[in-house]
Amino acid sequence: MTETTAPRSSAPTLMRAIGYTASRPADDPAALVERAVPRPHVGPHDLLVEVRAVSVNPVDVKQRAHAGAHGFRVLGYDAAGVVTAKGEAVTLFDVGDHVYYAGALDRPGTNSQLHAVDERIVGRKPASLGWADAAALPLTTLTAYEALFHKLRLTATSAGTLLVVGAAGGVGSIMIQLAKVLAPGVRVIGTASRPESQAWVTSLGADAVVDHHGDLAANVLSAAPDGVDWIFTAASAKPGAVEAYVRIAKPFGQVVAIDDPHHLDVVSLKSKALSWHWEFMFARSMHHAADMIEQHRILDHVAELVDEGLVRTTATERLSPLDPEHLLAAHRIVESGRSIGKVVVSDE
Repeated sequence: MTETTAPRSSAPTLMRAIGYTASRPADDPAALVERAVPRPHVGPHDLLVEVRAVSVNPVDVKQRAHAGAHGFRVLGYDAAGVVTAKGEAVTLFDVGDHVYYAGALDRPGTNSQLHAVDERIVGRKPASLGWADAAALPLTTLTAYEALFHKLRLTATSAGTLLVVGAAGGVGSIMIQLAKVLAPGVRVIGTASRPESQAWVTSLGADAVVDHHGDLAANVLSAAPDGVDWIFTAASAKPGAVEAYVRIAKPFGQVVAIDDPHHLDVVSLKSKALSWHWEFMFARSMHHAADMIEQHRILDHVAELVDEGLVRTTATERLSPLDPEHLLAAHRIVESGRSIGKVVVSDE
């Protein structure tokens, strides 16, 4: 395999990486540590990226708290950085390009000095954004885009009502924007419980905001008396959630979920002939799907929307520098369940 690299004299064999050696709570200072680890191997379709910024997602928090470290495990999916080398089969990028991406579950994470990633799941970083603001977007953008346009099949001519449950979170924050820009005939209702999160959801373009505490169905039906056509949720595991969605949805409506309920009663969907979809943005890379390059196209498309001023970053908290202390602080914020938008950590 031939690796194309930027000129350098004596490339080091080790790099810095941040990970965990055992599952510890976020208030333990040793929950994340820095180690020197071998530089990544660059495969034929890989880019070697010098990481400038990352964001923390719920998947990072869950893995740190519950997944085995197997000695030392590097977390992180979202990243923005500079291409420093590329594999022999790479055709989409060159050394020196600025990129952003969400990585893959079956490879080491992005919380490292250098990171190898398949070019087919990488996009051009929005030129109008700094590293931190760009790193906030990839994972949630891919999730929202695939949910809206590949699962629910919304288009520029779609008309109806979309309910976004947990709209102030990372996915909801970008989903509202994508829906309003790419499916402008769709009315978007977001759920949020606190005044500051409700204000955030409104600022992103939601047509209405309702409280998801208490009787969710009654709250939504007060804003949409005839029900909704589409529901996005990251909270289908909550007690009574599915029953509420059945009450809220119009006949032949659709639900797309991204969380992990242990049990799901889909029989209750039958009376209204509702459809249930799962969205999992890692599926393409995990299974090396024939259309892996679709994620490259999505990220490039959204970069264009950002640079045109139609979509904005969802970063709300920016920590620096990119070290174990600040990454762990970001984990604590996400783990609190009260974060709005995205938390990013960078060397900016």
